Parts: sequence; structure tokens; C-alpha cells
Amino acid sequence: MSVLTRDEAQTRAQLIDVSRYTIALDLTTGDETFGSRTVIRFTTRADADTFVEIKPAQLHSVTLDGQPLDPETLDGNRLPLKNLTTGEHELRVEATMRYSRTGEGMHRFTDPSDGETYVYTQLFMDDVQRVFAAFDQPDLKSVFELSVQAPDGWKVLANGVTEHTGDGVWTAAPTPLISTYLVAVAAGPWHSVTTEHRGLPFGIHCRRSLAPYLDADADELFEITRQCYDRYHEKFSEPYPFDSYDQAFVPEFNAGAMENPGLVTFRDEFVYRSAVTDTERQTRAMVIAHEMAHMWFGDLVTLRWWDDIWLNESFAEYMGYQTLTEATRFTDTWTDFGVVRKGWGYDADQRPSTHPVAPEAVHDTASALLNFDGISYAKGASALRQLVAWLGEKDFLAGINTHFERHRFGNATLADFIDSLAAHTDRDVHAWADAWLRTTGVDTLTPRVTPGTDGTCTLQVERTGSRPHHITVGLYDLDIADERRRLVLRERIAVDVPQSEPQPIGKRPALLLLNDGDLSYAKVRFDPESFEGVRTALSGLPEPLSRAVVWNALRDTVRDGELPGTAYLETARTHLPYETDLALVQGVLSFADAQIANRYLTPEQRPAALTLVAALCRDLIRRTEDGDHPGLRLIAVRHLIEVSAHPEPIASWLADGTVPGGPELDQELRWRILSRLAVLGATDEATIDAELERDPSATGQEGAARCRAALPNPEAKARAWEAMFGGDDLSNYLLTATAQGFWQPEQAELVQQYVPRFYADAVAVAARRGPAIADVLGRWAFPVHAVDEETLRLGEECLRDGEPIPALRRKLVDQLDDLGRALRVRQQTRES
Repeated sequence: MSVLTRDEAQTRAQLIDVSRYTIALDLTTGDETFGSRTVIRFTTRADADTFVEIKPAQLHSVTLDGQPLDPETLDGNRLPLKNLTTGEHELRVEATMRYSRTGEGMHRFTDPSDGETYVYTQLFMDDVQRVFAAFDQPDLKSVFELSVQAPDGWKVLANGVTEHTGDGVWTAAPTPLISTYLVAVAAGPWHSVTTEHRGLPFGIHCRRSLAPYLDADADELFEITRQCYDRYHEKFSEPYPFDSYDQAFVPEFNAGAMENPGLVTFRDEFVYRSAVTDTERQTRAMVIAHEMAHMWFGDLVTLRWWDDIWLNESFAEYMGYQTLTEATRFTDTWTDFGVVRKGWGYDADQRPSTHPVAPEAVHDTASALLNFDGISYAKGASALRQLVAWLGEKDFLAGINTHFERHRFGNATLADFIDSLAAHTDRDVHAWADAWLRTTGVDTLTPRVTPGTDGTCTLQVERTGSRPHHITVGLYDLDIADERRRLVLRERIAVDVPQSEPQPIGKRPALLLLNDGDLSYAKVRFDPESFEGVRTALSGLPEPLSRAVVWNALRDTVRDGELPGTAYLETARTHLPYETDLALVQGVLSFADAQIANRYLTPEQRPAALTLVAALCRDLIRRTEDGDHPGLRLIAVRHLIEVSAHPEPIASWLADGTVPGGPELDQELRWRILSRLAVLGATDEATIDAELERDPSATGQEGAARCRAALPNPEAKARAWEAMFGGDDLSNYLLTATAQGFWQPEQAELVQQYVPRFYADAVAVAARRGPAIADVLGRWAFPVHAVDEETLRLGEECLRDGEPIPALRRKLVDQLDDLGRALRVRQQTRES
């Protein structure tokens, strides 16, 4: 299959305009394939040749302006259109298309709970070609008319309002001008809840087996949707541009969500079957806000080519967090961003695969797909937050609204956006864009405090890097009268980096915190006195966002080999029991477990680290015995399960169906415990089968696959490996679950023989099954526990000689860089 290059897209966009697609899909033809008929009306500006894309199971017929074309001329995914003359044309294509089990194209899923089947599209980048014929590039926008033949009892959702017109046929209202990758269909016996807001139909939809859980949260989901919708209409002069707003929670979805206009699709784990924390509800709300922002950023105004993906994702990320903070009960969302998303950006930006937020050029669609990462999302959103701090929100929003006005239902570039901003400010936004969006890497800011002769000090912020930063610096004094050693904010001062001269700060503070408020994107360090203040009084910082900046700084110093992982763990043991922000507790425990204990410390150091994390979790559980902090208790229980070194305590929880003092075990906690017992060799296949009989849902199927792969015996490992790499039957989610269970640090000797096998087997499967499966293999099936030079050597050899497809190559590059970092951190720890 050929990927589309930027040059080819530009050539085709100069040649043709597409006015309308009329698409008829037949979903009644069986379990493996469906019918697809497409009529494309387009105009050429000159006599020339071009091509249309399609990836059929079988191409039946093609006619151009009434004349048949030979289906045998299809070359991979390209159907050549020869000798086109200037003027209007009509292309008709009839094909049989194949359903997918990988979350790409038209995904088909049968719910094991009740046997009901659902299909939905994910057409992002170039997967529209798996569903219908298209001139598949973002700047050839068109009107789409869609009809779907569906089985009896099914409901069809699409970008526009759908109507059942009889005989199983559903017809969707024609769309405004949208890009091919944004067309959406979701069909099946959906459970739906509907309402109306400001005259617009709102709907939420899920599988029937999830109906009670969706109903329980429907009020919350609609409230968040209404609040975001109203806030965006206060911010944006352009009204919501589509005829309805449906949100469908779909099974086995590869991303968090997809911004299809009028029909946003979400992974249906967001329909909560078990207890969740308020931070998890906040995350769901943020995804709702993010996807709604895309209705303007990406759907109304769309990038011209994939080098400007940040015009979609960075804006939706920034607007999602900011709007949630302004319009809903979730007022501390930037803390969660700092803990979860920002670390994702920092990590991605320090790997060999880093790229600018706005690259100068992305050669083709395969390369573009690799840029949906922490840079395009988290770094880009951080850059926008810094831009707002520097520019002012009033001018920023004025520029955005000018951008919408100039390019509504069209396409735009970075240059277009900067021009829109420049129309509303005297600041040099072009220079800002060059410094922030065209460069790579993370700047590091370090304070230098110089005492004066009069007892006062000055501050000089030293910068490693090249970007200008507008930051606030928090000066905190220690309240020595408070036994908790609280830090009291003396003042926050604004500092522009690089500085023209040192900044007076008065007497030396107990803690000098750079980037307090987290308005910029940079690693920060502490002067020696401030580090002592952090070590002794971190939990005494009054605001969670300030604590997030500190915890991120500690995390970065561990990753850079400047702070021993054991010191981070001791700091966590000292201060985390007093933490009130759930995102911070979750973030610190996750880093302590997954990174420090499992990767940065040696196998000999790991047991002591897990013991410390377990003790910390028990501290949190004791603190929550009064029942006032259920979310905090749930986090602590989950992590105590993950780090349990002995099976007896958690096995008794499973037998009793509850944790002493609560919570009672819901299905998520039961599978979590059983998975850990499998790792420890304290359960068996029969017990796993019994639990699956208790919970035969899709989530239960995944839990059972995870547990079976985690069993510490050669037969279980051989079966799991064969399932992952020997055939192509596992769906994307079952493959993920099996991979998650397979590699366990406790079982390093047992699975050692599979480490060298991983590379060749992953290359072969990725080549057969494509980018989505490659992503799963590179993310979850990589032997992350094997922190040694041989694993690194084998990986480098694979990159050099193994020819992995681009999606797998990118994952391997990142994994190997993380592995090399872990080796360096271990070496630096030994030397210190």
C-alpha cells in the first residue's frame, strides 16, 4: 500500500475540487465484509491524470463519467484516473470492504455479555480507504451524504442527524464541508439517552450491556457537555457548526476519543463499570471538553497538511483543560495536566524521535501518524499556555476568532494562524512561533541566589536552552510555629528569561520555586536551600499546582540521574500521606512503582522499594479509615495490590469480597487482585475461568487474558506468546491485555528466552497487521523489565537490520532510549 506524500497531496489539491460524496454502506452482508458504493462528484482545473484511494477486499466496478474503468488497474490502494479533462466529473465505485478487529477502518465487535454486535468507523489519517473510495487528504473537503443498510434492531449514528427511512435503511443529513478523515458511522443496537440544549439535539450512546452504567452517569455527562458548549460560545464568535452533538462510547477504541463532527467516539472504558476516583471523572470530562474544542479547532478549520497537526491537538488540549477549569466543578485541572500530560511531553521531547510542535515539513502520512504524541498534545498545549501568559487572553481569543472567520469550513496553516494573532497585538508573534514551535528539546531553568551585604538577595535564572520564558517565581517562608512545617507564600514575582539583570527578592526564602503556577514548559531545578525546603516541607506547600511543579522537578532529577530514586521514594513516604490532590497521589505512586522500582533501581534494590511503596499505601489506607476520602483510599488500595510481594493479604480480600474497612471489591478490583496473584503464582487456570464465568463481559475477557499470560509457568507463557505472535486472531484490546500480563519483573528468568524473540516476531506481526497493532506491540509487548545491555543491543540491531514498519520503529526508538536512560540512571546510582 502506498502512503500519500505531501508533494502528491499538494499536486492533487491544485488539480481538483471535490463537491460531494454520496456513500451507501451495506452492513447486512455477513460477519467479515460489508458493501460499499461511492459516488464522488469533483471538478478538475486542467487536463491531467490523478488517482483515488481505496483498500477493498474486492473491487467490483468503477465508472468515470459513465464509462467503465478496469478494476484490475487498482495498484495497492490507488485507483488511477487517466486522461481527465478540465471540468466536472462523476466517479462511481462499488466494492466489498473488510471489517477490522484492530480499531482501524470499520471495526466490528460482538459483545460477549449478550452476543450483540456493533460496528463503528475510525477513519483517521488514511483509514477512510478501508470503508469507501476517497480523495483522501485533509484539504479536499467536501459535503458527504450517507445511507446505511443495517440489520433489524440496529440504530445508525453519523455526522448528521439520521433517519430510518424504511427497509433497514438509515439516511444521514448531508454534512457541511468536512475532511475525509472526519466522516463517522456507528451502528448497532445502541442504548441511547437524548436531550436538547439550545435547540440542538444531544445524545449519548453505548452498548446495551453498559446501559445501567451510562444511565447512572447521564446527568453528569450532559451537564459537562452543556457547560463546555456554553463556555465555548462565550469564547468563540463562530457558533457550533454542525446539526447535532452525539457522543458514542464504543468498544475496543484505540485512542481516548475522536473528534468526528457531530458524532464524537470515545473508548467505552469511560462508561464506568466500577468505582473510580474524582480525578478519573475529571479526566473523562477533560476528554469531552477536548473533543468539543475540536469542533472548531480541526473540524470547522482544518489543517492543510499533517505538519500542522498541532493546530488540531495542541489547541484542543489547551482549550479542554482551560474550559473545564472555567466552566465546571473541576477547577484544578491544570494540576492533573502538570502531573500526567506534562511528563508525557517532557519525556517525548528528550528522545531521539523528538520533533518540533510545528515541523517544517512532514513528508507523508506514515510519518505524520508518528507525531501524535506528547509533543503535539502536551508540549503544544504548554506552549499555548505560555503564549496566553505572554500575550494576554484577550488578544489571544481575538486572534483565534479572526482565524475562524478567515478560514471557516476551510483549511489553514501555521502561517495563517500567526497572521491572525498578529492582527491583534504589537508583540512579535512570528518570533515567538519560531522559538517555541520550530525548535525541539526541553529548556532547564536553574536559580542562582546571590546574598547581598544588607541581608537581602538577588535571583538570576540561568537557562539551558534557547526559548524565552515568562514565568512566576514563588517565594515561600517556613512557618516554624507549625509542627507540619508549612510553607507560607511571601509573594510571587514575574520574571522574563533570559533576564536583563538580577531580580531583587529580599531575604532568602526557604523555598524558591521557579515556574510556580506551571505557566511555562521547562524543567526546573532548586538551589541547595530550596531543595532542603522541599525535602522537609513539600507537603506544606499550600497549592496543589505548586506541589505538582515540585514533584515534576523531583521526577526530572531522578530521570536525569541527579537524584537517587531511593531519595524520591523517601520524600514520597514523608509527604504523600498528607497529600489531598488525587492526581498528585496517583502520579507519584505510579512513578515510584512503574519507573523507580521496576526500572531505575536494580533487581536487588527492588524488593526494598516495593516494601516502601507498600508501607506508603498502608499509611494512606489508615488515613482514610474515616470514610471521608474514598478516592484516596481507592488509589492506595489499587497500588498496594500492584506492589504486594506476598499473596496472603490480597488473597483474603478476594475471598472475603472486600478490603477491611472498605471498599467492597467490584469487578475491576477483583481482576486487579487476581492478576497480581497470577504474577505471584498464587492462582491457577481454574480460578481464572471461574472469575470469567462471574464476569463474562469484554472487560472480563481482557482480565482473564491478562491473568493467564501472567501465570509463572512455561506452558502459560508459551500459549500467550503464540496468541500474540503466532496468529492474527487477537483484537487490539485482547492483544494489549495479553502483552500486559506476559512480562513481569518477578519472572525475569522464566521469560528470558523470549526477549531476543520479541524483535523479529514483532516486526513480522506489525508488517502483517498494520500501525495500530504495531503501536500495541511497541508499547505493551516490549520487555520493559529487561534493563540490560543485551536487550539494548538486540533492539539497536533490529532498528538497523530488521526493517520494522514506521509505527513500530518509532515505538522501538522510544523504548530503547528509555532503556538506555534506565541503564545510565542505574550506573550513576552505583557510582554515587
